[in-house]
Amino acid sequence: MLKTQRDCWTIIFVELLTMVRKPHKRLTNHKEVPGDDFLSHKSLGDDFLSYLHKKVTREIIFSINIDDDPKTFEKAMSSRDASLWRAAINDEMDSILSDGAWVVANLPKRSKPIGSKWIFKRKKHSDGTVSTFKARPVAKGYRQREGIDYFDTYALVARISSIRTLVAIPTLKGLYIHQMDVKAAFLNGYLNEEVYMEQPEGFVMFGQENMVCKLVKSLYGLKQAPKRWHERFDTTVTSFGFKHNGANRCIYSKCTKESTVVICVYVDDMLIIGTSLVGILETKNYISSNFKMKDLGEVDTILGIKVRRSESEISLSQSHYIEKILTKFQHLNIKEFNTPFDSCVKLEKYSGRAVAQLEYASAIGCMMYAMHYTRPDIAFAVSRLSQFTSNPGPDNWKAIGRVLGYLKRTSDLELTYKTHPGILEGYTDASWIDNSNDSKSTSGWIYTLAGGAISWASKKQTCIAHSTMEAEFISLAAAGKEAEWIRYLLTDLHFWPHPTPSIPMYCDSEATLSKVYNSIYNGKSRHIENGTLSIVYVKSCGNLADPLTNERLDRINYQRHGSKTTEDQSVIEIQLEFSAPISQFPNPNN
Repeated sequence: MLKTQRDCWTIIFVELLTMVRKPHKRLTNHKEVPGDDFLSHKSLGDDFLSYLHKKVTREIIFSINIDDDPKTFEKAMSSRDASLWRAAINDEMDSILSDGAWVVANLPKRSKPIGSKWIFKRKKHSDGTVSTFKARPVAKGYRQREGIDYFDTYALVARISSIRTLVAIPTLKGLYIHQMDVKAAFLNGYLNEEVYMEQPEGFVMFGQENMVCKLVKSLYGLKQAPKRWHERFDTTVTSFGFKHNGANRCIYSKCTKESTVVICVYVDDMLIIGTSLVGILETKNYISSNFKMKDLGEVDTILGIKVRRSESEISLSQSHYIEKILTKFQHLNIKEFNTPFDSCVKLEKYSGRAVAQLEYASAIGCMMYAMHYTRPDIAFAVSRLSQFTSNPGPDNWKAIGRVLGYLKRTSDLELTYKTHPGILEGYTDASWIDNSNDSKSTSGWIYTLAGGAISWASKKQTCIAHSTMEAEFISLAAAGKEAEWIRYLLTDLHFWPHPTPSIPMYCDSEATLSKVYNSIYNGKSRHIENGTLSIVYVKSCGNLADPLTNERLDRINYQRHGSKTTEDQSVIEIQLEFSAPISQFPNPNN
């Protein structure tokens, strides 16, 4: 039986070479099929045989270099990288046993142990090369019983808007920004429940085969593992003098006479921002004394986002992730496009049978990850296409291909923060009844700091607006909630001036501004009345939120920077001006 794609290609290659050298001999184990005499009794031609040899050789090299991660312990031990996997397994088990994650004990009566399995993963750099081999025993948490093996499972993570804000501030203030990684983070949490697990495969204790592992600490796979880890980290950090941020409890700050340090944690990834290296080193030493940490120095990659810093700017890029998306959906024959959405196409509900619904949902999820993190320019397209996930049709798939084609053309776009302007400002817009299926409008807003976007959204409104003014007002009220949260976040960071000034919010609807500043109470202007927002009128051509509410993305001004000057090699960054049309770029399909 063929076990891997590499084995399959190897046998095909051998058989084809046999056919090439002996064109009148049949392929081994080959059954009679119509037209089979073409392969066995006729010459294929020298040109075709040369092409076939090169084609198959390339495919074999590709298959050999890209092995899938083994799914089971047995496959890992029988793979060509067995020695590397074995070393990773031993390192993980040494870490677990030294931490006292479990003790071997007899299974109490009326108790059922949960199973365990090994997970194997090749960790890669941002350029795709393999960095380390990781092996981890995980508990089969899906067999846990609520109220017996676990109770509460809620765990906090930092909002991506918080991370972008914390990246933008060091550009303005000249702060240091470092990164650390927690090794086996979930193993640090202590369990309050009695949980029994079968001994991991390959590490069953001799003479104790009938015994089980009584878990003392949380293990990957347990439903309560993330919560227990966060509780342990929270207790450790706050005991060192750090205080929670009021807007995000995954952000901690400590202010002394010598320095100010801020920690942002996303599961096991950690950013440390400080005014001095001394304060950052003290924090690193304290955390390393309590947990097994990996010091990564100055931030380079966070959550798969490449961070590039120079003297005057910091840029965030997901070019490698976009390449992975394009490779995953390369069977769609993706062509490059200048815009992510075709304004001439009106998507409607598809009444026929769904076309590849699961793959459509996967494509939406992949694009949504890029949209949420560094690509606000595809927010409207992804928001609109996600509304057809339950029953996608051919037109929806064409629109998916266009978004992927746009990402292919603009994979090098970066979200850039500079030393100026040093003000926080927002833009809001709405498109009235742009969805004929349910007569609902679309809201869009974006907040910028240090010349780059830190928060944005493109959402279908939950209620039906009866006029353009009402749709704009609903969008403004939703953007006001986000402004209040951002202001609260900055207030507790100690890097921002106090008291925090009101945030200028630009809106292109004069009727909405008149309603906002009307003395009659309207129920939705609390954010303006309490000084959070200062509403300013702006023309539609200067409204940054306009591309978040409709398909018109042809007014964004792109600018190249860096020493490279060719069209394909240049790095493109989104600027705040909306004047030059995107049609200045040559169309690759012409």
